[in-house]
This record gives sequence, C-alpha cells and structure tokens, in this order.
Amino acid sequence: MSALDEPLKKANEALGKKITSSLLSNGYRTAVYAHDAHDAIRLALGLIPDNCSVGIPGTVTVRELGLPERLIEKKCRVYHHWDPSLTTAEARAARLAEENSADWFVTSSNAVTLDGKMVNIDGTGNRIACMSWGTGRILFIIGLNKVARDLDGAIARARNSATPANSLRTGLDTPCSKTGYCVDCNSPDRACRVISIIERVPFGREAHVILVGEKLGY
Repeated sequence: MSALDEPLKKANEALGKKITSSLLSNGYRTAVYAHDAHDAIRLALGLIPDNCSVGIPGTVTVRELGLPERLIEKKCRVYHHWDPSLTTAEARAARLAEENSADWFVTSSNAVTLDGKMVNIDGTGNRIACMSWGTGRILFIIGLNKVARDLDGAIARARNSATPANSLRTGLDTPCSKTGYCVDCNSPDRACRVISIIERVPFGREAHVILVGEKLGY
C-alpha cells in the first residue's frame, strides 16, 4: 500500500465502524469490518461450519469472492439456482426451495445506510423472501460501494446502480439497460418488482454482516 492509499484506508475504516455499530444496534448477531476481499473470505469461512448446507441466491458479490468453491472445499452442500445443470422450471423451483431451507443463506445487499438499514430489489422476490423469512442463519457480505447516507439514497442506489447492471447481466430488455439508470418503466422485463427495507433483524432470525472495504458486486 502506498502512502497515498493510507488516508482512504482510514476513512473506510471509520465508515465501516459507524455502519457496523448501527447494524449491531439493529439486532445483528455480529457485524464486522473486513479491510479487503481476502479478509472477508477468512471471516466468512470462520463463521460457517464445515458440512452444513448453504443457500446462495443471485449475488454477484459472493461469487466474486469465490465463496461457493471455498465452501464446497469445507464439505458444505451449496445450493444455488444459477447452476447451469438446472434445465427445467421444476428443477429450478426445487433449488430455490433448497436455498431457502439451508442452514445458512449467504448473500449481499443492494444498499446499506449509515444507520444500518438494508434495501433490496428483486424481480421474483426469492432473495428478499429468504432474507426476511428463511429458516436458517443469514450472512450478508457487503462492499463499501453499497453504502448510502439514508433510506432515500439507498433506494436510489438500488434502482440506479444495481438494477441496470443486473438487467444487462441477465439479458433483460429494459430501458435501464440502455440508459444506465432507472426510468420507472412498465417493461415486461422490468427487474425491480419487489422492494424490501430491513430496518431491524426479523424476529427469530440470526443474522450476521461482513462489511468489506472494497468495491464488490453491483
């Protein structure tokens, strides 16, 4: 690390301390700051036990970290509906159910606020459903690029940063995939159909957060 990087590192640490403190106040079992992706992987693997089941939804962040492969090395059973071997709607639906019923659900978030609220937007709602009512423990891994000052900023970030990129990734023919920002469309391919605001950890849920001092995901 050069001397020019040190002020940014310290600023990121201060921001991470603020947000993790807010998350702990909002009922998360643990909320920790990881300086980089390597540190985040170490923390995640230390939190998730060997030989358990893990559900992974449509999250670019978790895949950027290579976490599914590392969990398989720990003899975990990893369920994810992006599996290319799922060639029928029935097989995909069954895999979505396995994601939701796994011992751990590992995902990211479209945005997190300074006071520890999370905003997420889905097309089908499966990821949001698991976040709020899954049967197992949940781990959020969130890059600092997902941070917004407040709820309005978080919703704007989810619509204008996450959704256009995800629409392009999945080949959806939406206005935002062409403009790069949300126009509140009525397209048949519209990806932002269900929005969730997690203000506090839902009753009966054990939830953990790793906030990473790098850009991860959309």
